[in-house]
Amino acid sequence: MESWIWYRLDGGIGMFCQNEPPDSAATRRPRWGRIEVVPKPPPESTKISLRQRLTQHAQARWSVLAAVSVRYRGVLAYIDGHLSDGTILPLYRLRYNGSASIWGFAIYLASRDGYEDNILPSGLPAGSPEEALDCVCGLYLNDPTGWSLPPTN
Repeated sequence: MESWIWYRLDGGIGMFCQNEPPDSAATRRPRWGRIEVVPKPPPESTKISLRQRLTQHAQARWSVLAAVSVRYRGVLAYIDGHLSDGTILPLYRLRYNGSASIWGFAIYLASRDGYEDNILPSGLPAGSPEEALDCVCGLYLNDPTGWSLPPTN
């Protein structure tokens, strides 16, 4: 007899199948499980699009950044800012959820030398890559206007 346990991954919902051992110890099999749904990394077209969108937005809004670089590890995209003096600032991490327009957001914390899931100024834990760039640059580049939300009229 199988029992299904549903669990939530940051990148989607998965299903875990756990076999319950039969009553007889002689026929008992070890417990095992399998993941049915695994988050997939973004396709190459999404990676290119993300890099282009962030570069364009940084040039238009954050002139103090000489460049923005993106590196990937599975479903995660790590965004670094490059200053004109050669300094590289780790800024934030995005989590691909299957959509090129909405990504999970985690800010880089220098005090922990790591990333922590956080919310954007919109109050949501996910949003556009540009919104995440504005949020982080507003904090790290000391420009709180980056947190301003456009009017919704």
